[in-house]
Amino acid sequence: MRKKICELTDGERIQIDVLIKEVHKGITNKQSPYLSFILQDSTAEIDAKFWNVSQEDLNIYKKGMVVTVKGDVIEHKKQLQIKVLQMDVINQNIDYRNYVPSSSFSKEELQNKIIKAVDEIQNNAIHQIVSKIIERYEEQFYTYPAASKNHHSFVGGLATHIVGMLELAKAICNCYPNLNKDYLIAGVILHDLGKVIELSGPIATEYTVEGKLLGHISIMQAEIAQVSKELGIEQEESILLRHMVLSHHGVYEYGSPVLPMTAEAEVLYLIDNLDARMNAIEKLLDGVDEGNFSSRCFSLENRSFYKSRK
Repeated sequence: MRKKICELTDGERIQIDVLIKEVHKGITNKQSPYLSFILQDSTAEIDAKFWNVSQEDLNIYKKGMVVTVKGDVIEHKKQLQIKVLQMDVINQNIDYRNYVPSSSFSKEELQNKIIKAVDEIQNNAIHQIVSKIIERYEEQFYTYPAASKNHHSFVGGLATHIVGMLELAKAICNCYPNLNKDYLIAGVILHDLGKVIELSGPIATEYTVEGKLLGHISIMQAEIAQVSKELGIEQEESILLRHMVLSHHGVYEYGSPVLPMTAEAEVLYLIDNLDARMNAIEKLLDGVDEGNFSSRCFSLENRSFYKSRK
């Protein structure tokens, strides 16, 4: 069985099947063309360089392709890198779960947890709105990532992020009985669902034209308004759910056009930030030895994190 990226070591010659996450063309100081890659499988990512490529090679390899790479593993700036000697495209019998990270939950587990949460919504208008939107985007809901990178950037990441937030939301409602649980649960489920339109999908994820021009916040608040109109629910429930989506980034600087102005919207902002940051930290510390610091993370204020000894 061929190795996974996480198993590679400096100095070995390897043959490995990977997915091209990114590919860029370059020119050396001696005016020779080369290709720079970010390759990935279900375990990790790694940089790769293909030097002295032909003109034909420059146009063969595309983002999202699965390829067999033969090359040497070298250490460059304290990071492993592959010096590519040969790269062949795989076109048949591709199981993408071997090439992209995926949720620790199965699709069925994610569905069961989210459906259970929806069933607990007692307000009929809120229940109808949430159910209608989930039904509309059900296929994408359980496969899309929550981001192209940073937090929950894996197959099923969006639903995994929501499940994590649902657990936090339920615990916080037990601590603060004044919170309206229906609004908070609905806000958790809907707040990032616009990402099924903002992002291209779970493989070689990038932003769509709509995603770049509109963003998931405005996309979903418009969706809630449209579904509410279709259901004949043009009352406070619709307005408050749209407010939660619009304000869930918490501050203007991070893209929210309004600040949270209900208790439930404030909690949604806080637990969204908490779950996203904890996943980013978990990802950052993965593979770091105990007693050492991680690399710096731009999305976490360019900080590095220490992995304590157990």
